[in-house]
Amino acid sequence: MVDIAENGRTWLLSGPGSSYALHLTEDDELLHLHWGPKIGLADAEELSTRALPRYWAFESPLDGREEYPVEGGPRFVRPALSVRTEERRGTEWTFESYETDGGTGDAANGEGLRLRFRDDRIVITLHYRMRGDVVERWVTVDNEGDARVELLRADPAAWTLPDREGWRLSQLHGRWAAESRLTSAPLTYGEKVIGSRRGHTGHQHLPWVALDTDATEERGEVWGCALGWSGSWRIAVAQLPDARVQITGGAGYDDSGLLMLAEGESYTSPVFAGLWTDGGFGGASRAWHAYQRAYIIPDADRDRPVLFNSWEATTFDISEEQQATLARRAAAIGVELFVVDDGWFGARTSDRAGLGDWTPNPDRFPKGLKPLADYVHALGMQFGIWVEPEMVNADSDLYRAHPDWVQYQQGRKRTELRNQLVLNLAREDVQEYLWGQLDTLLSSAPIDYVKWDFNRCFTDAGWPGEPYPQRLWVDHVRGLYALLDRLRAAHPNVAIESCSGGGGRIDLGIMSRTDEVWTSDNTDPLDRLAIQHGFSQIHPARVMSAWVTDSPNHQLNGRVSSLRFRFVSSMAGALGVGGDLSQWTEEELAEAGRWVKLYKDIRPLVQRGDQFRLRPPTGGLSAVQYTLGDETVVLTWLQAQSYGEPMPALRLQELDPTASYECRETGEVHRGAVLLHHGLRTELHGDLDAAVLRLRRI
Repeated sequence: MVDIAENGRTWLLSGPGSSYALHLTEDDELLHLHWGPKIGLADAEELSTRALPRYWAFESPLDGREEYPVEGGPRFVRPALSVRTEERRGTEWTFESYETDGGTGDAANGEGLRLRFRDDRIVITLHYRMRGDVVERWVTVDNEGDARVELLRADPAAWTLPDREGWRLSQLHGRWAAESRLTSAPLTYGEKVIGSRRGHTGHQHLPWVALDTDATEERGEVWGCALGWSGSWRIAVAQLPDARVQITGGAGYDDSGLLMLAEGESYTSPVFAGLWTDGGFGGASRAWHAYQRAYIIPDADRDRPVLFNSWEATTFDISEEQQATLARRAAAIGVELFVVDDGWFGARTSDRAGLGDWTPNPDRFPKGLKPLADYVHALGMQFGIWVEPEMVNADSDLYRAHPDWVQYQQGRKRTELRNQLVLNLAREDVQEYLWGQLDTLLSSAPIDYVKWDFNRCFTDAGWPGEPYPQRLWVDHVRGLYALLDRLRAAHPNVAIESCSGGGGRIDLGIMSRTDEVWTSDNTDPLDRLAIQHGFSQIHPARVMSAWVTDSPNHQLNGRVSSLRFRFVSSMAGALGVGGDLSQWTEEELAEAGRWVKLYKDIRPLVQRGDQFRLRPPTGGLSAVQYTLGDETVVLTWLQAQSYGEPMPALRLQELDPTASYECRETGEVHRGAVLLHHGLRTELHGDLDAAVLRLRRI
C-alpha cells in the first residue's frame, strides 16, 4: 500500500508489519525518512519537517540521508548513479512526476510507486513495490536525446539505516565446495564491499547482507538486502563519518561502464530487495522464504520430486544400457526423476571435447535420447538431462565453425578453464544458435528436466569489433535470461535447475527463471549442514537441491558417514540421490527406500513450511524444524558428544501452547512448547547419529 501526503511530496509504503517512507524537498532533494516498524502517514510527514543538519565545507548534508545518491553536486558518498555524456559526467536532476499503481500524480493507493526525474534528455525513474514486508526497488534510465549516454553505474537502490550504535554485518561467504557460510562481524567506519567480478554470481559471496545491533535467532530488529542479478555485482556497506549506515548495490563490480545508451534506448536495473523485521534472523529468513515462494520461484506450490543424478556413479563413461540399469535401481527405491548428467552428447568422453554440440552421441545413444526417456517414463519416473549451453570446447564442431563466438581479447591467448571457453551470449547470433539447439533437443524426446550448468568464470571478456565491448558483462546475463524465458515459454512443463560448479550462480534473478538450484558440489553430509544453514538465511528449502552420495565421500574428503546421516542431511532440502546405486547392497537399497518414503511424507512441510533453525551446526547436536498447519517435523544430527555430556533438549518454536502434540516416532504426547528430550535420547544413541521426529497436533 502507498500513502501520499496532500502536497504530493511525501510517500509511505507499508506492508503487514513494516513501513518505508521518503520525501522530496522543495529543492528537489529526495530524502530517506524511515525504514522499520509500521508508521502512519502523519508520522512520515512529521519526519519530513526535520531540517537537514548544519554542515561545514568538507561535509555534505545529503550524505547518508539521500534516498538515491547520484554523482555530482555536494555529495561524497558512493553514488548509485554515474552517467557520462560527451559534454560532462554526473547528474543534476529535477523532479517531474510520480505515479502509483492507482494512477498518476494523485493520492491513489497501490502497492507500487514510481518517481520520475529528468536531467536534460536523460530520464531516471525510481521504482518501488511492496510485496509483504519486502520492498522491491529498481531504476530505469531512458535516453530521450540524440546523443549517446554512457552508464558507468546504475544501481537499483541505496538503503539507509536508522541511527544506531554497534551495528553488526552478516554475510554469506565461501569458495567452490564451501559456499554459503555465515559470518558476522562488527561494522566499522569505512566501506565493506562484497561482490563478484567473475561474470556470474560466484561461489565467494551470495548477494545478500543483513545488519542488526542486538538481534538473536528469534528476537530483535534485522535489516536485510538481496540483489537479483546473475552476473558480476557489488554490494557496498558504508558506515559514514557521522556513523550513519548506507548500502548500495547493483550490477557490475567496477565503475568502468555498464552500457552505452543510444537515442531512444533504455536500461532497467535488476531488483534490489530489502526487508525489515523485528523477529530476529529466523523471522527474517521466514519472511524471505515466503516472499520467494509467493513472488520469485516458478510454480512454488509444486513440490520438487526426489531425483537421481548419474554423475558420481558414471562420470563421462556412460551408455544407454548402463543408464537403464541405474534407472531400474532408482525407481525401486522410490526416485521420481532420473537425470542423465554430462557425457551424453557430441564427442564428450572427457571434459576436453564436445561442449557446444548438443546432439546425442551416436555410439552411446544410437537412436537418440527418446528410447531411454521412454524407458524411464515406463518405470514411473520423469526424465532429465545435463547441459552447459554457455560454454564450448575448442575441440567441438561449434568452435571449429565459429571461433569468433567466444569471449576473447584480440591478440591475446584464449584462457581455457576446465578445458573450455565462454560463449558470448551478448551476441544475438549465439543466442539464436543456442535457442535452435535446445529447442530441437527438448522437442526430440520427452524431457522433463534440465540441469543447466556453468563451470567456469569470465577471464577474457573481450568482444573484438564491438564499438562498446564492456556491454558484454550486462548483455551476456540479459541474453541468458532471454534464452531461459524463451525456453520456458516454449516448453512450460520442463523444469530447470541452476548449477554453476555447485552454488556459483544462486540469486533472486536466476531463481525467478529456474525451479531449484544446486547448492554445492560438496555432498559430504557434515559439511553440507553448515552450507545449508547459511543458504537458509535467505533462500527456502524448496529450491535447495541436496544429494545422498557414496561413503567414503570420494569427491572431496574421504569422510565415512552412515546412510542415515546422509539421508537426514539431504532431507532438509529437495532430496536427491547421487551415489552409484549399482554398488549399493540390497540392505542399503532397502534402507534408502525407507528414507525416500519418509521424505515423501514430510516433503510438504520441508518444501512449503515455516523453517526454524533450532540449533546451528557448530558441533554437538544441531536441529532444524519445519511447521505447516498442524504438523511439525524436526531433523536432528548428532555430530559429536564430548566427556559424556547429556543430550540437550530442543524447545520447538511457534506451536500452540494450549495444544497437545504427539510424536509419531516415540508415541510421546507433548503439551505446549514442546521439549524433545526423551525422544532425542531414544532416536539418537549409539550408531544412530541423525533422526527425523514428526509431531502432529491432537
